[in-house]
Amino acid sequence: GEDLIINARNGGIFYWDKSTNASAFLPAVAISDLAGADSTTPTIAKQVLVSDRDRHIIAFGCDPENDIGTQDPLLIRFSDQENPLVWSAQATNTAGDLRIGSGSEIITAVETRQQILVFTDRSLHAMQFLGPPFTFGINLISENVTIASPLSAIAVDDSVYWMGREEFYVYSGQVQKLPCSVRSYVFNDFNFSQTTKVTTGVNSSYSEIWWFYPSASSDSIDKYVVYNYSEQAWYYGNL
Repeated sequence: GEDLIINARNGGIFYWDKSTNASAFLPAVAISDLAGADSTTPTIAKQVLVSDRDRHIIAFGCDPENDIGTQDPLLIRFSDQENPLVWSAQATNTAGDLRIGSGSEIITAVETRQQILVFTDRSLHAMQFLGPPFTFGINLISENVTIASPLSAIAVDDSVYWMGREEFYVYSGQVQKLPCSVRSYVFNDFNFSQTTKVTTGVNSSYSEIWWFYPSASSDSIDKYVVYNYSEQAWYYGNL
């Protein structure tokens, strides 16, 4: 629980070992270059995370085991349990892969207490730990949903809130559109060519979720909209 896994979106996957790197101020190294890493270790991904319950490293939108270096934007791979060095799927380990069948690319993945939600450009899927022999399974939750950016979704307890391309959504067992009193204000003054810059955060002390976004006349973030999920109220402002 003390080492770091680092991934630049659509770039390499790196490992920083606290026990060896910190004392000499050494940088993180490519996970595929670690001593003992097998030859199928992924070298590129859109996102990585460590599943909290079962301790697998999961790479989203990565290169497949049989074609290292060629990115598959819909492929999910996971390492052996508690082992960042083993990625080759064998009967003797829990490494493996899954491929999403809808959409053209994985946008982001958000972990909740029960599962990992995986967003593509037009669908939402739930990934859950099953145990042997399959390790993980994935199910389609909803199609025809959108997400604005890789950083526009956030988990609050067992719910996930996100900004779509013209709607706000929440998932808490099923996908619902959030009734939004400021929807026209936000999306009628929105730079859709810069949606990948949308970023969200939570202020749990005030039950608020904040989205930061660029207005129609700006290439940079200059506005925000806030949803108070306790009072089901909306407010907004300029930066």
